[in-house]
Amino acid sequence: MQAKTMVDVEPMVYKGRIRMPYNWTAGETASRFFSELRERAQIWGTKCPACGMVFVPPKKTCGRCLKPAMEWVQVAPTGTLVTYTVVHYKEPAIHPIEAPFAYGIVRLDGADTGLVHLLGEVGPSEFVSGMRVEAVFEEERQGSLLDIKYFRPLRME
Repeated sequence: MQAKTMVDVEPMVYKGRIRMPYNWTAGETASRFFSELRERAQIWGTKCPACGMVFVPPKKTCGRCLKPAMEWVQVAPTGTLVTYTVVHYKEPAIHPIEAPFAYGIVRLDGADTGLVHLLGEVGPSEFVSGMRVEAVFEEERQGSLLDIKYFRPLRME
């Protein structure tokens, strides 16, 4: 029997996912960011000593002027919802909460960049771009971005 070549074989594509546990290092910048979330429920960013831009999440090098040696600065847990999207489909392996829910880009007070995160405590239709929001932290924090449970509308008291 003669072996078939790839010319004689119909190509097939298997569309699937392989799940594999793995460990990775977050690096010194992200490690400090996650440690501050876990240990103190505080949000920190990095500020460029040359142009003054504040990055949250923090960066080791300025994305605007490419200067290294960023300075650590604490930013407020409050900010402005720049934009958002509502997720209507269920994907339990990916989504941290049950759909429907909203993700938003929040520019925290004291930061120049936006942080993508979950929005919560009210229905997705109640969020509006430009509204003020505040971080809600998990009681038991693990050292990840999900130590911020979600951002909710800022309560004026």
